Amino acid sequence: MPPTDPGLRFSSDDTRGSQLPPECGTLPEGGPPSAAPDGRAAGPLLDNLAGWGAAGTPAGPFALVPVRPDRDLARITGWMNDPAVAAFWELAGPPETTAAHLRGQLDGDGRSVPCLGVLAGVPMSYWEIYRADLDPLARHYPARPQDTGIHLLIGGAADRGRGLGTILLRATADLVLDHRPRCTRVVAEPDLRNTASVAAFLSAGFHCADEIELPAKRAALMVHDRHRAPRQPL
Repeated sequence: MPPTDPGLRFSSDDTRGSQLPPECGTLPEGGPPSAAPDGRAAGPLLDNLAGWGAAGTPAGPFALVPVRPDRDLARITGWMNDPAVAAFWELAGPPETTAAHLRGQLDGDGRSVPCLGVLAGVPMSYWEIYRADLDPLARHYPARPQDTGIHLLIGGAADRGRGLGTILLRATADLVLDHRPRCTRVVAEPDLRNTASVAAFLSAGFHCADEIELPAKRAALMVHDRHRAPRQPL
């Protein structure tokens, strides 16, 4: 991902108005299970993301590893305080700021799972894999059932601006479509003014389906269709 846009995200975390799909059934008597780092990531909303495994890429094997705050908070906080990242994620500050952002997902129902992107054994990026059809984003475009969204940031400055963003975007889209058989497309919403970011998505097999107005920006609705984009060569 280009150094001018290491973080891409939709800023709203308000999912209270969205309903769970019927295939998820009901929670067990007594309410939701106690919070566990991989508990929601192993749930039905994202088809057991915790068990997806790694995808091969030209840069090495790449895996999405669900965040564990006890292990990962310091690393993610450091990334969020990089000025280039903070300009887009707006989470600069003490660890409590990042922890609250993570908690909003980890304590939820599994519709959004925060992950480390681990490339060739090295944690080097942060991702949020989420059900776009259950997210506020769905109010701004014609969402389809099981649409899967992605937010990402490349952690280290040395990993930016050398094509890794495109490689990882394609690998992540492949992981989603390989492990979510009911999902027909992966979506993202980079700021329309960030032409380099849009270009990275295009190079990764996404196409620009529309321009949409979001609360904090005008965005390019980027879509990676199951039957349209070629697989990433190894």
